[in-house]
Amino acid sequence: MRSFFDTLGQVFRAIMANKLRSFLTMFGIAWGVFSLLVLVGLGAGFREGQHKQMAQFGVDVVMVLNGTIPALANQHTGMRPYELTLRDEADIRSLPEIRGVTAELARSDPYEVSQWGSTSAHLSGCQPNYTIVRWLPIASGRFLDDQDIRESRRVAFIASKSAALLFPGRPALGETIIVNDVAFTVIGTGKPIGRGNNTWDDEKIFIPITTMLELFPLKGDNIPRDAITSIQYNPTIKNDNIAAGIAVHGVIGRNHGFDPSLLDAFNEFDTITESHLIGTIFTAMDVFLGSVGVVTLGLGAIGIINIMLVSVSERTREIGVMKAVGATRRAILAQFFWEGLLLTGLSGLIGVLASEAIMAVLQALLTDKIPGFDPPRIVPWTAALALGSLTLCGVAAGLYPASKAAQMDPIEALRRE
Repeated sequence: MRSFFDTLGQVFRAIMANKLRSFLTMFGIAWGVFSLLVLVGLGAGFREGQHKQMAQFGVDVVMVLNGTIPALANQHTGMRPYELTLRDEADIRSLPEIRGVTAELARSDPYEVSQWGSTSAHLSGCQPNYTIVRWLPIASGRFLDDQDIRESRRVAFIASKSAALLFPGRPALGETIIVNDVAFTVIGTGKPIGRGNNTWDDEKIFIPITTMLELFPLKGDNIPRDAITSIQYNPTIKNDNIAAGIAVHGVIGRNHGFDPSLLDAFNEFDTITESHLIGTIFTAMDVFLGSVGVVTLGLGAIGIINIMLVSVSERTREIGVMKAVGATRRAILAQFFWEGLLLTGLSGLIGVLASEAIMAVLQALLTDKIPGFDPPRIVPWTAALALGSLTLCGVAAGLYPASKAAQMDPIEALRRE
């Protein structure tokens, strides 16, 4: 144990004897580790932010909106509009390819007031299973139920931002709001789900769809009495919308008298396809950023090997003296090996700590500040890659120069100036 600490002492003295060279060498490795962790962490932040933004909409949600029917495929002139109806929603509900479906009738022109405030929130007539198909956490009270639908009750569930505007600093449950001169009783409020400026779903007020159709139907010529603005569904097969999409297109095409193969006739937003696209983009980004970081780390490792070889060359006479006074090949090998490994280990530790520090600062400054972006964070596989790379670099930086030093002939080493 004593000889090991003697070796470490010699290693530290050798490092301190060339402070500037040791610093620049360590900086190369530290910068490589820092670059690898931060670059991949940035990609992970973008990926996580996009997933959270999609998650606030719901999981495996496909939204079908009112569309227009082209006269011919890929032709955008003379298109005939159509409105989705509750009949479409009922027919889609019976499809085996669908595990959940809900209808929504939304309008943004109604005006809502309470005793303490007012707003022009998005008024949405929906069904009780809206919170199952979509994601809408409840803060207080309850959401709409089947009896509300059957009796066309004048009750409302208020999302978080609208509740704050209508009842600032006050409980909303049981209170009354006026929507275009019609009184509604508040039966529940929602938790915040928006991020940054994306607060669309936090600005909604939900009422029974039957009440919405009675009091606030869609306006226009030749619009069915049960017309709605969207149908939202979850495919039976998770994370796969192909079979469900074909079945839903078939129902809508049949009900509205057009060929369902005319894809231009459908106006859809699909979280499954969006998630796949986002995953592909950010996987490519991870590979690119990771490659840049690994290359930077590799250059730092080459620098350490080169510096250690220079150190062996400069200390040729020292090696000769050590051998002449009885130092074994193993002792010399250990000294240079530990010197290379120590330089690499300290450099890597500095790089990891620096990346942790900058990421902590970015998380404090940017969390929930930029929609669709989360601050960078340490990604486990990059930390493992950096650790493995550092181990290999340390062994290479110490073992190869150390073996050259240990193989020197003491007489030849003493002859060199």
